[in-house]
Amino acid sequence: MHIKIRWIILVSLIFFIAMSIDRIYLLAITGYLSKINTGVLNTLWLGSRYDLRETGILAVFMMLLSFIPFFNPFKSSFGKKFWLWLLSVLAVLTVFIYVADTLHYDYLTQRLNASVLNFLPEGSTSLQMVWQTYPVIKLTLFIAVVSAVIIFFISKSLSIKQNMDVPASKTRTITSFVVLFLLCAFCIFGRLNQYPLRWSDAFSLRDSRLSQLALNPFQSFVSSLRFRHVSFDEKASRQYYPLMAQYLGVDSSKAGDARFFRSVPGDNVPKTNIVLVICESFSAYKSSMWGNPLNTTPFFNSMCNDGIFFDHCFTPHFGTARGVWATITGIPDVLLDKTASRNPLIVDQHSIFNDFKGFEKDYFIGGSTSWANIQGVLQNNIEGITIHEQGSYDAKKIDVWGISDKNLFLQANKVLSKKKGPFFAIIQTSDNHRPYTIPAEDKEAFKTVTYSADTLNMYGFQSNEELNAFRYTDFSYQAFIEAAKKEKYFANTIFIFIGDHGIRGNAGNMFPKAWTENALTCFHVPLLFYAPGRLKAERHSMLSSQVDVMPTIAGLAGIPYTNTTMGRDLLHLKDTTTNTVFLIDHDIRNIAILHGKYLFQRHLETKQEALVPIDNNEKIQTENSDELTRYMRDLTIGFYENARYMLFNNAKARK
Repeated sequence: MHIKIRWIILVSLIFFIAMSIDRIYLLAITGYLSKINTGVLNTLWLGSRYDLRETGILAVFMMLLSFIPFFNPFKSSFGKKFWLWLLSVLAVLTVFIYVADTLHYDYLTQRLNASVLNFLPEGSTSLQMVWQTYPVIKLTLFIAVVSAVIIFFISKSLSIKQNMDVPASKTRTITSFVVLFLLCAFCIFGRLNQYPLRWSDAFSLRDSRLSQLALNPFQSFVSSLRFRHVSFDEKASRQYYPLMAQYLGVDSSKAGDARFFRSVPGDNVPKTNIVLVICESFSAYKSSMWGNPLNTTPFFNSMCNDGIFFDHCFTPHFGTARGVWATITGIPDVLLDKTASRNPLIVDQHSIFNDFKGFEKDYFIGGSTSWANIQGVLQNNIEGITIHEQGSYDAKKIDVWGISDKNLFLQANKVLSKKKGPFFAIIQTSDNHRPYTIPAEDKEAFKTVTYSADTLNMYGFQSNEELNAFRYTDFSYQAFIEAAKKEKYFANTIFIFIGDHGIRGNAGNMFPKAWTENALTCFHVPLLFYAPGRLKAERHSMLSSQVDVMPTIAGLAGIPYTNTTMGRDLLHLKDTTTNTVFLIDHDIRNIAILHGKYLFQRHLETKQEALVPIDNNEKIQTENSDELTRYMRDLTIGFYENARYMLFNNAKARK
């Protein structure tokens, strides 16, 4: 075998082995290796094909460049130094990316993808969170050691000697290079088929977590980059507009360019204070309201028993910035690149918030609203809003996210207790987020708990730190409500709690399998309207969404308001059986809706579709499944295309 061919194969094998070890490690720490089945084997096989694609690209690059005598490491001293330097840099980069990918997966159950670029505008905050969450020095040493090992083997590959016993003929040498090139081309193409192996093929696996584990971070990142620049398709949005108008109760013949304009008269009731709490990572399956045996949120559960509680509420997407956007504007953030809040072309939006005339408006956050340009969204769209953030409190900052949630609530309560007229306040929490800080001042009153890894995993948690941070949010809610009850404003206030998003994870037997396998855990959150003595306690299982929050608040407050977007007043619907929730998973490019007892999913790239029951573990049992699929497909595309359009065409009216 030609010396250069042996060198190329050895280097490719080194990188392939490194990639394979990482995938096996992820399968091990997620528990899949302990229960090897067809799904796990398919994951390993598909993952190996992705890895072979990357090493095939490297091999072709090495082959083509080394044909130039100047870059031939076995005929040029410069060529040898060049390849040692280049491959060493690639080794360090590979180890760094795989470490980052492992941490990214540990946090979000998603392989590294282009969405991480969204954090670049907040680089300082992101770096602080990483520093406070992870053992950065140890990880740096780990990257250095592993990189050194790979570089050692790379240097050895450059020292191999040609077997001079049987000199290869020119024809044999050419044939060997042609065979190697064709083999690499096959690895890059990925299959014997008309179409090449794609990033989206990973999601043909039934379990969404196995789909993620099959991916290669290089493939995932590069493939997702091309989705980062989109706007809207007006033709498509108009095609599905009549269906959306019918669903939202809009007379499409009179709407014109206003699309979803609805003017709702008020009830002339006395003005009611509003406190809307946007709760960080408030996953439904991790909480007490659905019977999680770890009983993480007993106080919030008691509030739900005394308020109007929606147990089938979903966020349209994952991510805090997107959740804040959907709640305030009533439009799902369907942009596939940066979050809508960061896009200067669409920052001007109508919000029902402004229909609360005569209300003082406040926004409280423990950290800074400069994150994700939330400050721009608030100040550009909400008249007279006062922002309270780090630096304006007399409580101390505890980590990258600012002051603790408990102190945030107490600081907000102090401000609200001094108000004379009606007010609308939003409080955004953040402690239920890495680095999972429990303030030293609360460690006596708040008692942490410890469970085994098996118990934690069984009930949706990765660590005791995560569990206790989740429990600390409940501690903070209790501190807030108990403090508010002592103030005069409490009796005339409606408190609303909504999760900004859920967290992917294993819901075990607490929900049907579809909730875990189709990542509904990522979107399912509590929605509570709480006003003891004013609101009759009710528990609703109708489908509801973040986009419904503002219309429902306005309906409860009895104010006249203008609704221009995709939310509906949940408490004044004539028929709640038609309720539909739109979902979008930006990372895997799936759009979906929940309608009735079914989830319909459609992949934006491959157009692959699935209809899944969400109330049991059985297969589809309906004679009208084809008709149902068509209807849900049209509604899914209608939501998506009209949301894309509305993001760019929902500016507030100018005075």
